[in-house]
Amino acid sequence: MTVLKWLAIVLGILILLLALLVGYWFLRPNQAAVSDKLYGETWVAVDDGSHNSNTDMIYWKDAFYLIHASSPFYFASKASRLNILRSEDGHNWEQIAEFDAAGEDIRDPKFAPIGDRLYLYALKNTEFTAEPYQTVYAVSEDGASWSSFQEIEPKGWLFWRPKTADGSTWYVPAYWHEHGRAALLRSTDGENWMVQSEIHEGDRSDEPAIEFLPDGRLVATVRLEMSDSWTGHPEGSTLIATSQPPFETWTPSTKSPIARLDGPTLFTYNDKVYAVGRYQPHVAGPFGWQGSIFGRKRTLLFLVEEDGLVYLSDLPSAGDTSYSGVVRRGDNLYISYHSNDVDRDYPWILGMVSPASIRMARISLPSLEALGGATIRE
Repeated sequence: MTVLKWLAIVLGILILLLALLVGYWFLRPNQAAVSDKLYGETWVAVDDGSHNSNTDMIYWKDAFYLIHASSPFYFASKASRLNILRSEDGHNWEQIAEFDAAGEDIRDPKFAPIGDRLYLYALKNTEFTAEPYQTVYAVSEDGASWSSFQEIEPKGWLFWRPKTADGSTWYVPAYWHEHGRAALLRSTDGENWMVQSEIHEGDRSDEPAIEFLPDGRLVATVRLEMSDSWTGHPEGSTLIATSQPPFETWTPSTKSPIARLDGPTLFTYNDKVYAVGRYQPHVAGPFGWQGSIFGRKRTLLFLVEEDGLVYLSDLPSAGDTSYSGVVRRGDNLYISYHSNDVDRDYPWILGMVSPASIRMARISLPSLEALGGATIRE
């Protein structure tokens, strides 16, 4: 048998094995661990065959407002859009506005109700692998009619979710467009921002989130990628840091290895801080370190403590998932997030190129609090 024939046989075997692996990935049943002690419901808000993702949500002027990205796939696309939907009950949604980025990719939208107006912040991107380079903003008086996008100064800082404690001074965590720096910016009008402090430098840090603590301090989580490898990094983790007013310096508390918290949203209930974010349930090398595109992903709930993250429960989710918005209404928490087919368990790479829906969850906050970290997962 000639060398070419042997090479053809080997190549054929490799192709067959790859086809079997991909088929297994597509057919593998979902194994999300949703706690049976977590009371509530979940449903689909948007499912139109597109790759819908990157949500945020707010309750403003007696209605829910939901925004999400819509694109052919996870990667950069000039066809990407941001869609704003409105609902009075969180179940029945009507699209009321649409944005594009004039021939560029647009993603990671965030709402902030500053003064009597609703602000929208989003990230522009030209890199195929989704590496945004600039934050833009738009403003609305009614949630339906919006100004055109304007670029934020100082340029290069990529905004996450703005927060305020007094309704006058706003703070936003942001990461540098080349990664490796996370900072806190301050504004009183939502349009003119200045850097207040640096939260963290190094470790390919990005996607920082903040929440006010009962004693007036800020707590921040920062996603630490450690590298840009497609197979992830064994030291991928979540930095937890705190800062005293006026938030000019930060004290790192820990690097929590339980998760590299992607797309985080922080919220408070009964003086405890919680997070919704993306989690990788199985971490192992060499192809499945934290952040690997070959790993399975979940949207889930954590308790955020100064000495680490405490796992509470998955939400129904799989593949390319998370990037949530949260709204608290009494003792109920409404969560928006995106996910591939929740009956399957795609690895992240297949989820990136498959349709994804926008999902909603309503959770009883007392039932969330009662979990108490009893199901912590190492």
